[in-house]
Formats: sequence, C-alpha cells, structure tokens
Amino acid sequence: MFVSKSMTKKVITINKDADIFEAKDKMAEHRIRHLPVVTRDYHLIGIVSDRDIRSAMPSRPLSDCNSKKIKDKIAKLRIKDIMTIDPVAISPLHTIQDALVLIQKTRVGAFPVVDEKGKLRGIISVRDLLRAFINVMGMEDPGTLMCIIVEEKLGQMKKIIDVITEERISFGSIMVARYWDEEKRAVFPYLLTQNITPLKKKFKKMGYEVLDPMKWYIDQLPKND
Repeated sequence: MFVSKSMTKKVITINKDADIFEAKDKMAEHRIRHLPVVTRDYHLIGIVSDRDIRSAMPSRPLSDCNSKKIKDKIAKLRIKDIMTIDPVAISPLHTIQDALVLIQKTRVGAFPVVDEKGKLRGIISVRDLLRAFINVMGMEDPGTLMCIIVEEKLGQMKKIIDVITEERISFGSIMVARYWDEEKRAVFPYLLTQNITPLKKKFKKMGYEVLDPMKWYIDQLPKND
C-alpha cells in the first residue's frame, strides 16, 4: 500500500511569518499536532509541532505573567523562529512499510508528503499508519491474534495454514516477523474467531511454541540459563 493512499490530503498549513498563537489556534481547532510550513506556491520549508509551541510558551499561563517583557517577547515570535527547517519528508510513492521504518528511525510523529518538485501533497501521521496497518491486517473484523514460533525453513507456513484450515477457521491476515533467535521466525495469524484454545493445544502438540502476542517484541534477548 502506497503512502498516497493512506495520507491526509487536505492538509492544514501555516506561513512562516504567522505568530505562534495562530498555530496554536489552528491545532486546537482541527485537533492536529503538526503544521507543515509552506510558501505561497506550496513548497515545503519547515514543520512546527505542538511540542515546539509548548517549548516557546512560558511555563505559566500568560494571564499569570506579570512581566510585560515576556508577553512582548512571545508576541514577536514567528513560526520561522521555532519551526524545524527542511524536515524529513516522504514521497507519495513510498509504501506504508517505508513510512513505518522511517518513523522508527527518526522518532517523529508525522511526515509531510512531497512530490519530486518539493511541493506538499499531504501529511502522514502515526495515526494514519495505524489505520492503514489495521486495514491491511483485517483487524476491523472481530478476531484473535496468535503468535507461533517456527523454525526458519521451508514448509512451516503451509503447516500452520493447513492446521488452521482443518479447524475451519477463517483468516483475517497472516504476518511473519523476525525473532531474537536467528534460526526462528514469529508467525502472526489474525483469525476471525474468539476461540483459539483448540488451536493452541494442537500447535503445542505438534511441537510449536505459542506465545502471547503482547509479550513478543523484536529486540527480545535470549534468556540466560
């Protein structure tokens, strides 16, 4: 799935010469946390987040600030003074997998989406990516996620699918992920049923390790003996 299919296309933007109160009001009105900063012809030049605005504001409410100097200083601040210049952006032709990896690497909450000319075409946030992931995984339908640890060799996926099919259980989706043991993989079938107890017993009887999906994570280290 491409970023262009998951991004928010109607982007709320702001000018670099706007004051921080305008940005604060826009974020509150539209319930957003990021404002791309663009030129008149919609070229991306920066981005400002709610964190940038909070950092620029005094720790106390303005009504509690007796110092005229502080109030004047805040009133003079412009978006260009607090924005991130040349932010990390992504192409509409990238996939949601690319965006997920980029968010993990950069630890930001949203990416402006720009075309080859640097013009803003959209914005994609963590929320957009979660929605896309839920759609891809078929998790909008009620079901249960399993985690089965298998050896890294041919035929393992077919065995798992055959067992589930024999139980006449429908798939929402199935995903394979890395495991801390390089000779194994974690298989995550999302099944359209609430009762997976018979399946768990069957997989364990076949010698597979069945984990609670919430207890699995990529960076898990092997336990010391």
